[in-house]
Amino acid sequence: MTLILNVKAQSAQKDVLFFVDDSPVYTSEFLRVYNKNLDLVQDESQKDIDEYLTLFTNYKLKLKEARALGLDERPSYKRELSNYRKQLIKSFMTDAEVTDAMVAEAYERISYDVKATHILVKVAENASPEDTLGAYNNIVKLRNRALKEGFEKVRKEVHNGQTIFGEELGYFSGFSMVYKFETAAFNTKVGEMSKPFRTRFGYHIVNVLDKRKSRGERTVSHIMVVEKKGDSLAEKPEVRIQDIYKKINQGESFDVLAKQFSDDRGSASKGGVLPAFSSGKLGSQEFEDVAFGLNDVEAVSKPFKTKYGWHIVKLIAKKPIPSFEAIRPELEQKVKRDDRSKLIDEALYKSLKEKYHVANNQAALDYFESILTDDFFKRTWKLPNNFKEDIPLFKIGKKQFFYKDFSNYLLKEQRRGTQKTSLKSVVLKKYNNFLNSNLVKYQEDNLETENEEFAHIVNEYRDGLLLFDLMETTIWNAAKTDSIGVEDFYKTHKNKYVLPQRIDAVVASSSKQKILKKVTKLFKRGMEVDQIKALVNNNDKIEVMFTSGIMDAKHQALPKSFQFKKGISKIHNHNGTFVVVQVNDILEKTQQTLEEAKGTVMSDYQVFKEEKWLKDLSNKYKIKINQEALNSIKNKIKK
Repeated sequence: MTLILNVKAQSAQKDVLFFVDDSPVYTSEFLRVYNKNLDLVQDESQKDIDEYLTLFTNYKLKLKEARALGLDERPSYKRELSNYRKQLIKSFMTDAEVTDAMVAEAYERISYDVKATHILVKVAENASPEDTLGAYNNIVKLRNRALKEGFEKVRKEVHNGQTIFGEELGYFSGFSMVYKFETAAFNTKVGEMSKPFRTRFGYHIVNVLDKRKSRGERTVSHIMVVEKKGDSLAEKPEVRIQDIYKKINQGESFDVLAKQFSDDRGSASKGGVLPAFSSGKLGSQEFEDVAFGLNDVEAVSKPFKTKYGWHIVKLIAKKPIPSFEAIRPELEQKVKRDDRSKLIDEALYKSLKEKYHVANNQAALDYFESILTDDFFKRTWKLPNNFKEDIPLFKIGKKQFFYKDFSNYLLKEQRRGTQKTSLKSVVLKKYNNFLNSNLVKYQEDNLETENEEFAHIVNEYRDGLLLFDLMETTIWNAAKTDSIGVEDFYKTHKNKYVLPQRIDAVVASSSKQKILKKVTKLFKRGMEVDQIKALVNNNDKIEVMFTSGIMDAKHQALPKSFQFKKGISKIHNHNGTFVVVQVNDILEKTQQTLEEAKGTVMSDYQVFKEEKWLKDLSNKYKIKINQEALNSIKNKIKK
């Protein structure tokens, strides 16, 4: 039961839209969620404030119950929420200005393909100074040779596949190579050779052969035929696709054939048209190669096979790389996963130092350099007896760090092993790592209080995850185990679970009405489909396609409003072609058993169970609505 609260309280209380028992829910939260979901809801009734308020109060009732049951204290819940929060933090912990610059650069690079060859002298990232210098000198010598003798000659001669690689790379675009290599390739002019540069693999020189505009997007339609596993009577897909291809070559409409015979139900009704795609988007290299290989709009491919089945593709439209704004979100994610992220990280550390007013403590650096010894490289270094552990090191926000914190970090780090170098460089590197990691951690720990958008998203996920756990525990799993309840529900609602009238039929389809008249006569003689096919089709020309099986009134092969009647139908005009139907048998409406309808029954039972449960919750937790606040919301929405 819902109670109406007449509010005559302070202005602070006017912000409360309703209470669930004593827990307030504020108008700001309701409006934020309502406005956010306004464009997403398809049911117009949910845009009505009162209707949406009902959904929202039901949502809050469920959350109240979830917390009362202690579901928010489950380790699994806390673990999943923590993992999500960590993932979400990544999108908030970046320097926006640097990220924008990297995204703009990435867009420029994916707009082109570069063709190049390269020579690599391998050397490990942590190689000794001597080995590093040796590799560098080697690549310099090879570059000088290439300038005199020609890059291709030197590349082929020096390649040994072990220490030196000379490879043809073909065309590649942004994000195809490690960032340093990509940068060198894109910054080198066509016909020229780069200067030596280093990646994690070693030292390279790259020779740029060509640069072209990206292939962009393609829009195609397709006809797909898949193998009907378990159907021994079904025609082999490679035979069927070849028959369809012959009909296309005979001048029959591609989209009409797609509507009739394509097994891709998602696109068949649209004449086989697929959403526009670019390279790497479909998960089938074979399909993409064929699609991008069609140069002229309306061009049709030969039949070809992918892991999904057999296809014929028709080119509908060609489109260049999407606009920057359209592809920007995708590029941002790629940039953050790429080597480019290191540059973004450096920018973040710099901005956090400025935000929390943290500067390098040179006195601390000098002190730790004075107490560090070569034992650090042997993993045996210890703090001196007179170590000054309580001296302040730096402060981040409200958190103070001391010398002892950095010393503990150094003691742990020495266990990892460090290649021998100067003690000064070791202290500086470890200090920066320690400072940067703690800057990030402090920001992450306090992000919900410092960033309102982040706080909203985390709260929404926290509640959504809790609601899922509650529904799974209370409704979904309970319904699965409540066999008696499910059976009783089925018996009470038995009339809902009835199979519609269907036919066992053969549908013959042709673009020529005259041919179907011949098929009709052959049907009347009692001739089998294979015999009819042999008479009306031949190896060079496919005049008729046949579809057989159990069909309901909505089957794609049947004309709309087709009258179910045993025997041979008249010739109908359907989907731009002609069809005749031989109805072998009529299967009347059939009552489904509980086992046959179990999936649908279970779903309906869960809805029934949830509705009853919500009524119980509304009695357990009282909803008190602030009518004044609700009226205010309605006035704001109207404006």
